Amino acid sequence: MKYSKEDKPERAAGGAGAGGRAVPVALLVIVLCAFSFYLGGVYSTGRSLLDSIQPAPTLLALGTTAAQQSSALALPAPSTAAAAVSFPECPADFQDYTPCTDPRRWRRYGNYRLSFMERHCPPPPERQQCLVPPPKGYKPPIRWPKSKDQCWYRNVPYDWINSQKSNQHWLAKDGDRFRFPGGGTMFPNGVGVYVDAMRALIPGMRDGTVRTALDTGCGVASWGGDLLARGILAVSLAPRDNHEAQVQFALERGIPAILGIISTQRLPFPSAAFDMAHCSRCLIPWTEFGGLYLLEIHRLLRPGGFWVLSGPPINYENRWHGWNTTAQAQKADLDRLKKMLAAMCFKLYNIKGDIAVWQKSPDAAACYDKLTPITTPPKCDDSVDPDAAWYVPMRPCVTAPSARYKKLGLNATPKWPQRLAVAPERINVVPGSSAGTFKQDDARWKLRAKHYKTLLPALGTDKIRNVMDMNTVYGGFAASIIKDPVWVMNVVSSYGPNSLGVVYDRGLIGVNHDWCEAFSTYPRTYDLLHLDGLFTAESHRCEMKFVLLEMDRILRPTGYAIIRESTYFLDSVAAIAKGMRWSCERRNPENKDDKDKILICQKKLWAGKQ
Repeated sequence: MKYSKEDKPERAAGGAGAGGRAVPVALLVIVLCAFSFYLGGVYSTGRSLLDSIQPAPTLLALGTTAAQQSSALALPAPSTAAAAVSFPECPADFQDYTPCTDPRRWRRYGNYRLSFMERHCPPPPERQQCLVPPPKGYKPPIRWPKSKDQCWYRNVPYDWINSQKSNQHWLAKDGDRFRFPGGGTMFPNGVGVYVDAMRALIPGMRDGTVRTALDTGCGVASWGGDLLARGILAVSLAPRDNHEAQVQFALERGIPAILGIISTQRLPFPSAAFDMAHCSRCLIPWTEFGGLYLLEIHRLLRPGGFWVLSGPPINYENRWHGWNTTAQAQKADLDRLKKMLAAMCFKLYNIKGDIAVWQKSPDAAACYDKLTPITTPPKCDDSVDPDAAWYVPMRPCVTAPSARYKKLGLNATPKWPQRLAVAPERINVVPGSSAGTFKQDDARWKLRAKHYKTLLPALGTDKIRNVMDMNTVYGGFAASIIKDPVWVMNVVSSYGPNSLGVVYDRGLIGVNHDWCEAFSTYPRTYDLLHLDGLFTAESHRCEMKFVLLEMDRILRPTGYAIIRESTYFLDSVAAIAKGMRWSCERRNPENKDDKDKILICQKKLWAGKQ
């Protein structure tokens, strides 16, 4: 039946029954609207109906949904909600616990390309809520630079490498210490002699052209440690294993390193990040799977960057007797390797003795324009961001340099240390960024670092060596303390604007990471954790207590945390920190008008009871 305006008077006058029903209907509408408004109020604060009839939790738990993020200001002030908490000690066998690379869980995953050694984080019900104990007899690490050559045995009590690699002089147990003579499989005369020979082949290692490096299969990071004194900052990479603890030895000594393996996923770095990559008999099968691992190295190198290989099949004519192979097999491997590298736009740059150097083509027109989707290997299409590196599968294709960058090549980049203060070309692709914002950020962090040193006198001394900036943008904090005896791991959120390329362009190092998960390192590996607004930025995804427990896991006993947050979050941070046996003091920022506050915390050294 068709409805018209003329029908209204007649229907309204249809009798007392119609009028009598109008009032209950109106009341029903009002009641439903009120109830809907009530529900909206409840859910807009991130609470459930159960919360409306029961007391709210005493600790501020960061939300897990997008709706909770938008309503953060509607929550009660943390100062009235924070309460004391405590966490139990983890069992003694958790002293080297790495949650996302835990050997106890490897059997759950496949063996294909050693993918079980990649990151596999425990689901929420299996996440540990305990404090990782130090080994029996642990004491504060030897200070830099002495730590480069020695560490306390009880801090890393693993004898496997010492017994299995004693003839290669990686390390040697000497009383209550391990000593590191700088030996290695391919440098029996010491890492210094080895690096000298490499610098003779690559002049850019001597004049500041080469600044950032990646060492795959790093052993105890002797190569990366030697480069530090030569002005080159290397990230040493090795997988988690049951016995060797290579990365833990590196970090205990004060050398940059992370857990990682080239397997099925991209490494957590942007494209064109490193000036050099290195493999010294790292046992990575470079020519298998269509050269897929070489393609990942290609992605990570700057145009004009160098890949250095020592070990099989280099110098096979003189070495094959000790490699349990034949000269013919090694020659075939070398020929296959050369062919693959040429197809990926590498050229043989230099070779002498045990060391071979290839250079990635700096010119797009010289090689990359000749590649197509059907060549071998094919040229990558534009469907996947070459900088995306958080749980992104490796691709069997060549990542060509972007045509929009003219100054990304190694020779076009300012030399170290000039590049530290220059706004990189890549800053223009970071949302909300420009050369102007870069300069402002740089000036801001110089003031902040100066203020931090008044709050924490240990900063800038040999008491602090390994530093992590947990949520950086351009690496400003790291740049501001570049003259201190420290190195800084810059972490860029995998869920925010990806500015990690800018960090590397400045000559600094870092990784992409999601703080809802554990970091790829051993326990007790950092002296200082710096956090600027992390909970404000990630409160809609990560629960505060798990982030803080992870901070406790990776922070060394007697180490420090500088937590810069709004008062809204700082009260709850302080309550949880107390439950982790940290001592904290609240301090004002350098600018009195700044609404943020600063919490300076120190982790206590305690002995496990188990």
